[in-house]
Amino acid sequence: MDMLYTISTQLYAMSGFAEFTWHNFVMYLVGGTLIFLAITKKFEPLLLIPIGFGAFLANFPQSGLGAREVGGIMNMIYEGGLKSGIMPPIIFMGIGAMTDFRPLLARPITFLLAAAAQLGIFLAALGAYYILGFTSQESAAIGIIGSSDGPTTLYLTTMLAPHLLGPVAVAAYSYMAMVPIIQPPILKLCTTQKEREIDMPQEKEVSKVAVILFPIVTGILTALIVPEASPLIAMLMFGNLLRESGVTDRLSKTTQTTLIDVMTTFLALCVGSTMAGQFFLRPETLGILFMGLFAFATSTAAGILFARFMNLFLPEGKKLNPCIGAAAVSANPMSARTVQTFVSKHTRGRVNPLMAAMGPNIAGVVASAFVAGVFIALFK
Repeated sequence: MDMLYTISTQLYAMSGFAEFTWHNFVMYLVGGTLIFLAITKKFEPLLLIPIGFGAFLANFPQSGLGAREVGGIMNMIYEGGLKSGIMPPIIFMGIGAMTDFRPLLARPITFLLAAAAQLGIFLAALGAYYILGFTSQESAAIGIIGSSDGPTTLYLTTMLAPHLLGPVAVAAYSYMAMVPIIQPPILKLCTTQKEREIDMPQEKEVSKVAVILFPIVTGILTALIVPEASPLIAMLMFGNLLRESGVTDRLSKTTQTTLIDVMTTFLALCVGSTMAGQFFLRPETLGILFMGLFAFATSTAAGILFARFMNLFLPEGKKLNPCIGAAAVSANPMSARTVQTFVSKHTRGRVNPLMAAMGPNIAGVVASAFVAGVFIALFK
């Protein structure tokens, strides 16, 4: 009997139950919620399912599957792929291969909307620093959530505040998934019915030469102006050059399908595996979630209001539908589609601003990566 008791005690001590805490249980609920939303609500399933399952991995006691548990498989992926900064630029290369810059090149003025939409990033960073007491590096990581660009947010966070990767990533990807929920009330509040009815016909066709020169020139200028942003933007532009050159179809298709899918899966799973309960369930996590939402909402409003401001100086026939300013955040293409759905609903289908909204939406990707580079240069 004593031997049976001893063996049972040893087996219990060797099991995960011996170190199981309420932190683990709560994180199971968090991970389960992410997976539930991904499956039932179709909220970014390619991201939220691996992130949710990664949260399970991080909270299996004594399994060695957490990103911070040295020697485990997820730790090796985290150190070699995410912390090293390799995965986000590769994903940007895939995004570039999937991106058509023609809507932006047809209306380059919409680049100004993308610049205005970065306001939320700076305001949230200042709020995190002066109000919530985060360090300058942590505040920059929190502010960049307002870009609504997952790879950019993860790249900056791993460079400046890797200990915040879990809550920052959850905030960034959650708000990306909830773009169709968050943005319509802001659109309704910041625009009038008359403004929603402004039609923006397709601009003139962009030449092949301009389409090919744009990624080359943009990559060079970025490297010269903000070198810290070049890993992201250079890969974005390289992927786009593969797409537009017309002679690298195999590389383009591989980059925008297989390569980006593999990288996104490992990236999301790795992010989830950083969400160990003892690190994630802290009071500052609520502050990060709040400031991230503030940053995203403020960036959306800034893009809309700046479009209205620009209309004061634009002639009739050239005025912008201010709703496209909401697409100037980097949630590509979700935000542009949200703007299309909102405007179509409020104009009974008479106005379809999708292509017009894609311009600032694409520009937002470049602008947020540029801001991330500035933050890294200032605070690293």
